[in-house]
Amino acid sequence: EKESWLSLKSRVGLWEAASEQEDILVMKDGKTLESFRFLRQQRDKEAVGNRYLCLSDYVAPKTSGKKDWFGNFVVTVGAEIEARAKAAEKRGDDFESIMIKAIGDRLAEALAERTHRIVREICGFGKTENLSKEDLIKEKYRGIRPAPGYPACPDHWHKTLIWKLLDAEKITGAKLSENLAIYPASSVAGFYFFHPDSTYFHVGPIGEDQMGRLAEHSRMTKEEAKRWVASNILMD
Repeated sequence: EKESWLSLKSRVGLWEAASEQEDILVMKDGKTLESFRFLRQQRDKEAVGNRYLCLSDYVAPKTSGKKDWFGNFVVTVGAEIEARAKAAEKRGDDFESIMIKAIGDRLAEALAERTHRIVREICGFGKTENLSKEDLIKEKYRGIRPAPGYPACPDHWHKTLIWKLLDAEKITGAKLSENLAIYPASSVAGFYFFHPDSTYFHVGPIGEDQMGRLAEHSRMTKEEAKRWVASNILMD
């Protein structure tokens, strides 16, 4: 019998939530636990029709009085992948090292997909999806799971809030580096949005005004805040 050397782990949080403009408030028993500030499109080039999108648009406004939900997650294949890849490098087998890392990344994505499906089933609407493998690959299910650092939410600082809310390092073993890279690399973290119209989009370049509000919300200087949204060049 072959020894199992993977330690796949996942951690999920489903929270009562409400939006206030670009903020999503994560709540418990009516009290705000955390606030996520997302970025809004500011250029016509990225806008969808006449709408300048922000992920907070997919959570019911606090003023609406409606009860809504927001989620976050961390999944990891475990540090064993990294150890195996390094061992292969030391033996001089670069090809095996590359393949181990590639397989680890695919396993992490598969775990993220599987975990998302379970969450949709918990929410109820996932029980009636009845989607083919092709439909799943094309993400024809309801809801999205964007990750910090990607086009719809380019702020890597959000990872620190996810780790705090989920106690992710203790539960999964996945850690954040000083530069907010996830270790082990074969890991995925992000958000769950359940709105039926939620879709992926590109925020694109933002203005100094929005960068200033982001810095104020994160209790950082503007220069510090820019570090975590480096993929979004400020508009001229």
